[in-house]
Amino acid sequence: MRRLKFRSVVALANMKLSVKSAAIILASSTLISALLGLFRDRLLNTYYLGTYPTGIDAYTAAFTIPDFMFFILTSGALAVSFIPVFNQRLASGNKKSAWELSSSVLNLFALVTFIASILIMVFADPLIRYVVSPGLDESGMVLAINMTRVIALNPFLFSITTVLTSVQQAVGRFVFYSFAPAIYNIGIIIGITVFTGGINIFGIQLFEGGIMGVAIGVIFGAILQLLVSLIGLFGLGMDYEFKIYWKNQGFRSILKLLPARSLDQGIDYVNSIVSTNLASRMGAGAIRAFNQATTLHLMPINLIGVAISTAFFPKLTEELGEGNEKDYYDTFRTALRTIIWISLPVTIIAFFTRGYVVSFISNIGNSGNNSAIVSILASLILAIFARSVFHIASRGFYARQDTKTPFYVSIFAIGLTILLSVLFYHAGYSVEGLGYAQSIGAIVEIVILLTLLNRKSSRQLLNKSFWKATSRMLIATGVAGAVSYSLVKFMPLMATDNSLVITAPKFLFIASVSLASYVAASYFLNLKEATPIISRLKKSLFKNLK
Repeated sequence: MRRLKFRSVVALANMKLSVKSAAIILASSTLISALLGLFRDRLLNTYYLGTYPTGIDAYTAAFTIPDFMFFILTSGALAVSFIPVFNQRLASGNKKSAWELSSSVLNLFALVTFIASILIMVFADPLIRYVVSPGLDESGMVLAINMTRVIALNPFLFSITTVLTSVQQAVGRFVFYSFAPAIYNIGIIIGITVFTGGINIFGIQLFEGGIMGVAIGVIFGAILQLLVSLIGLFGLGMDYEFKIYWKNQGFRSILKLLPARSLDQGIDYVNSIVSTNLASRMGAGAIRAFNQATTLHLMPINLIGVAISTAFFPKLTEELGEGNEKDYYDTFRTALRTIIWISLPVTIIAFFTRGYVVSFISNIGNSGNNSAIVSILASLILAIFARSVFHIASRGFYARQDTKTPFYVSIFAIGLTILLSVLFYHAGYSVEGLGYAQSIGAIVEIVILLTLLNRKSSRQLLNKSFWKATSRMLIATGVAGAVSYSLVKFMPLMATDNSLVITAPKFLFIASVSLASYVAASYFLNLKEATPIISRLKKSLFKNLK
């Protein structure tokens, strides 16, 4: 009986969703994951940032190489290459080829990343000592090396999860795919709160605990994430085989598409390695401060850019696969306008309320570290908008199975970012100089991508109505910015505001009023994105009055 209930719940969750429902599910799950991430970081910063900055720098640096290997081998490279080809097989009714394709991809990536994980464990010492964080002192260096060897399992576990969730995403099932990252954060939180006290089984002390327990929690979270992804396969009819079908044409197509996107991801992460290397030379706590500001600026990008573009991507590939070029243009414009309309006010509000935002992950009493994070976040503000737009701009190419163009553009943009980072470092800029380099590189990248994509469509993609709408969005953003600035001046963050109970209500009030002014301005400027919100508010208001 319990099995039947479990299966019925899983089947209900695995129903195919519309683009709108998928976007809502993805945004909601991303928000939950982000909130758990904030709680995770607040715990870490409370325990270690002020008391053991070398340890928290070592922990942060330990992710660099495992994450690099995951990004270059799997991550987005697989999703954007696998889904269009997999969907083509399903659309043509060739399920056998589709499942052969998924089995081949799963087995190949599991094998490759398993080897990569072993290599990371073997070469962790020289990689940390000479590439990632040469500025750490010896105790921090040893700690970073040991934690890297633990976290080295992540690429292997993440690659399997990515293939499984890509299958779910391709067929329009988003629930288990979307909530897997939240489960990962729960695992790390358990590591912080439980494993840092050490693990004792039947009187045998497996390890003493401390910050190394957090690294154990990272692997625990990755395993939980994989288990949730496996549950999401129920009812999909996936026919897995422990075999690689090298002659499968879809598999060969993916192998051709992968190198450009994989190199794109890898080069992008080289930028992160350079930033970590430079930050390690800027004093204890600098690596963590830059990492935290980067994490905060990625939250709205994931909530807006990643969630919306991920929801629209299968539809874009489907329309092109059926030869509906005009529908593709309309869908892409809708996705792009939606992302721009949401990301603009979020960017301006994040700039004026950055002190409040940082207080969510670090007690305001730790003013030295907080001020560094606030300054870096300010320098990354433009990157919030640019990188949100990037996700749909790049998918405009991937839907066409063109992975080379975004790759070449990324080479240029990341090369520019790295060059600016080094120049700002030698010019005497503090850690925020790394943020300025990131923002400039991100803006240049989306300008080039959208220009090239518009040319590919004979300038039909970004038409006059699109640019008129964008200009009106900028005016509405100015209104929201003025409101946000005024409210922050009226309700400043005080040095005594060291509790979420105090800071969260103030932030929510400022953000809510600012966003309300933006929606109102958008409505009066005849922006169609605001119409559904205003209509719903009117219905709700008149219903209550009635």
